[in-house]
Amino acid sequence: MIIKYKIAVVGSGTMGNGIAHACAQSGNETLLLDINDNQLQDAISTIKNNLKRQLKKNIINQDEMNQILNN
Repeated sequence: MIIKYKIAVVGSGTMGNGIAHACAQSGNETLLLDINDNQLQDAISTIKNNLKRQLKKNIINQDEMNQILNN
């Protein structure tokens, strides 16, 4: 049985975006929060770039990438 969680990560710096990425990739609904909107947008870009790298290395496929971003 796979248990899914709703996770909120406060702070979108290096650790925060990495934790959010890992949680979303594990199939959990993930909310990334930051008081600095620019930092939050940078974090989302970082996550997308990391996912594109995983896609390029065939670690994930396009459907998985889309699902992770939806999470």
